[in-house]
Amino acid sequence: MSPSRELQTLKAEFFRALAHPVRIRLLEVLVSKGPTSVQDLQRQLGIEQPIVSQQLARLRAHGIVLASRQGSIIEYEVTDPLLKDLLGVAKQILNRRLTGVRALLKELERDPHSRAGSQKPA
Repeated sequence: MSPSRELQTLKAEFFRALAHPVRIRLLEVLVSKGPTSVQDLQRQLGIEQPIVSQQLARLRAHGIVLASRQGSIIEYEVTDPLLKDLLGVAKQILNRRLTGVRALLKELERDPHSRAGSQKPA
C-alpha cells in the first residue's frame, strides 16, 4: 500500500519548511542549546534580527519551533527532540557524499591524462 497523496504533500511541506540555510542554522542552535531568545540567536549566528524573526516565524507556522515568553523575552525551542536526530542524519549523508567527492578529486589529481593533472605551472 503506497502512501496517500496527502501524506506525501505533508512530508514535502515539512522538508520545504526546513529548506533554507538560515532555518537550518537556527535549528542547529536550538537543538544544541535549548530554548533561546531571538537576540541570542542573532548574536550567535551574526544575522540581523528581522531575518532571524522572519525565519523563526516560518518554522513556527509549520509547527517546528514554538515560542514562549519569559518575562519580556520570547524564547524559541524545537517542538520535537527528534529534530536533532534528523539534522544528525542529514550531516552524515552529506559527509558521505563529500567524502566520495573528495576521493574523486584525489583520483583526478593523480590521473596523468587529466588536464589539471598534466599542466605544469608557468
